[in-house]
Amino acid sequence: MSNFIAPGLFILSWFAYGWLVERSPWRDRTLSHFMEHERRAWIETMASRDLRMIDTSIMLGLQNGTGFFASTSLLAIGAAFTLLNSTERFLALSDHLPFMMATSASWFELKAIGLLLIYAYAFLKFGWSYRLFNYTSILIGAVPMNSNEATPEQRCHAIEKCIGMNLAAAREFTRGQRAFFLAIGYLGWFLGDVLFIASSLLIYGMMAARQFASPARTALLMPPPARVRPKTPETAD
Repeated sequence: MSNFIAPGLFILSWFAYGWLVERSPWRDRTLSHFMEHERRAWIETMASRDLRMIDTSIMLGLQNGTGFFASTSLLAIGAAFTLLNSTERFLALSDHLPFMMATSASWFELKAIGLLLIYAYAFLKFGWSYRLFNYTSILIGAVPMNSNEATPEQRCHAIEKCIGMNLAAAREFTRGQRAFFLAIGYLGWFLGDVLFIASSLLIYGMMAARQFASPARTALLMPPPARVRPKTPETAD
C-alpha cells in the first residue's frame, strides 16, 4: 500500500495545481489570467482592422507551435512503449546503480504505463487545442469588417465568439504543456519514491513561480508610461 503514496500525492497535486491556477481565488493573479486579457485585446484590435494579415500570421504561429507539441507527444508515446518493452534491461541496469530503489518487473511496467498515459493525455490536449485554433481562424474570418453593413450588436457577438474560442484553445494548450512538464517530475519515480516526490515538487515550484513571480508576469503588469505634458513656450515680456 505504501507504494501508492508517492503516485497518489502526484495525482492529487496535479488536480490541486490545476485548481490553483484555473479556479481558485488567486487565479486572477496568474500569468495565464493576464494573458487572457491580452488575447481579448488582440481580438478586439483585430476587429478594427480591415487588413488582417498580421492576425493570420499570429494564428499560423499558434497552430504550428501546437502542432509541434502534438507531434512530440506522439513521439513520447512511442518512447514510453519502448521503455515498456525494455523492462529486463532496466532491471539489470538498476542492480548496478546504488541510488536506485529495487523494483519488480510488474511495478516497473506500471510506472511505464503511467508515463505513457501522461503523454497520451498531453496529446489529446494539444490535438484539441490545435482544432480549436483552427476554429478561431474561421471565427476571425467571420468578424465583420468596418466597412461591412453589420450592426454593432452583430460585430460584438462575432468578436465575443472569437475571443471565447481563442481562450478555450489557449487553456487546452496550457493543460497539455503542464502534462509535459509534470512528466519530467514523473521520471523521478523510476529512481525511487523520494526522488519522485522531490522532482515533482521541483516542477510544481517552477510552474508556480512562472505563474505568480516570473519576469513575464512582471512585464504584463508594467504600468503604462505617464503622459508628458508638452511644454509651452515662455512668452516674452
